[in-house]
Amino acid sequence: MQQKEKVAIIGLGYVGLSLALAFAKKKSVIGFDINATKVQLLQNKIDPNHEFDANAFNDIDAQFTSTVNDIQGVDYYIVAVPTPVNGERIPNLTPLLQACKSVAAVIDKGSMVIFESTVYPGCTEEDCIPLIEQVSGLKAGTDFLYGYSPERINPGDAQHTLEQVVKVVSGCNEYATAKIAELYAAVVQAGIHIAPTIKTAEAAKIIENTQRDLNIGLMNELSMIFDKMQLNTKAVLAAAATKWNFIPFMPGLVGGHCIGVDPYYLTYKAAKLGYNSQIITAARMINDSMGKYIADKIIQHLIVAVDVVKNAKVLVMGTTFKENVADIRNAKIADVIFALQQLHIQVHVTDPRADNAALQKEYGYGLVTQPESNYDVVVIAVPHQEYLHLNDTYFAAITQPHALIVDVKGIYANHIYSRKYWSL
Repeated sequence: MQQKEKVAIIGLGYVGLSLALAFAKKKSVIGFDINATKVQLLQNKIDPNHEFDANAFNDIDAQFTSTVNDIQGVDYYIVAVPTPVNGERIPNLTPLLQACKSVAAVIDKGSMVIFESTVYPGCTEEDCIPLIEQVSGLKAGTDFLYGYSPERINPGDAQHTLEQVVKVVSGCNEYATAKIAELYAAVVQAGIHIAPTIKTAEAAKIIENTQRDLNIGLMNELSMIFDKMQLNTKAVLAAAATKWNFIPFMPGLVGGHCIGVDPYYLTYKAAKLGYNSQIITAARMINDSMGKYIADKIIQHLIVAVDVVKNAKVLVMGTTFKENVADIRNAKIADVIFALQQLHIQVHVTDPRADNAALQKEYGYGLVTQPESNYDVVVIAVPHQEYLHLNDTYFAAITQPHALIVDVKGIYANHIYSRKYWSL
């Protein structure tokens, strides 16, 4: 019998775990992560991000480990670690380069290394591969092969899964490209797109999220303009969307670890090459400022509605970076909370999916068990499924008569009538 190919997945977040569970139906998989607590949960069939239930771990050939020696002797290494930015919005390649060192410590001749982490064009061949060569003593393209296949995992989306989205692949040579395409074709039903070069594949990934960032930035700017005109942005967009070539986007807080981060990788690389981006940077500036804009609208209301602003009480509903996920990384509602707290306004936070301890560690605030009944402002920041059934009666019961309901995504539009209502 032909032995199953062995695949090691480096990094077991949204991307890595999706890959591990998919490949483990066809191949022999070893999932590696430096977070021993996460690995222990996965060993017990618990997904820390709540994307997969315990049944997803049944009938698969997979093991999970935080010991790097356990990933020695595999055919493919797939690197799917985070690529964040630092406080100055400069790419932080530390997790990626540490993953390269881990692979280099155990890689054998004949193995293949595939990168899925989002990077600037050129990073794989300029930063990652030379480091693996240096640490391992092996020669890329001769002793081991390599390639790039950008991740397209959308957390909280049960429709556009790994299997249902076209996979872009590219290798260091024709043979490597063919092998990578064959590997992913075993699990991706939607098909494979072969990019002519690794750099092309890297660039394709970076502009997918940059394009979304630009479009959302435009919607946010329009929202601010229409607010001054006392126009309902959602109504304007609904009317405009009746034209066949209008692209539907909505204003909102742009956080998370993709749209709010990836454009900085492109502008960083462009600046290194002597070009300072204008449009991309402008969209980033608008989107990064939306938390302050929402906080200012709340404060303007409180100045009129309450006697002493610092005695006001605000409830924030939802503190993950997007709806129906547990991930709190780069959650932009934190900007709103911090702005209010600076004025000594009491802010309560609820979220059916976020972890209280993780919030305390990341942002310094936690969750209240139950909302109270005398809020001056309620902010629905994230439209979790658990919030969609709420109505005017509910919000009237937890607020003062003068309260403002701030519905960031507009999910309660035309359904709040007993309190003042505002949305982007």
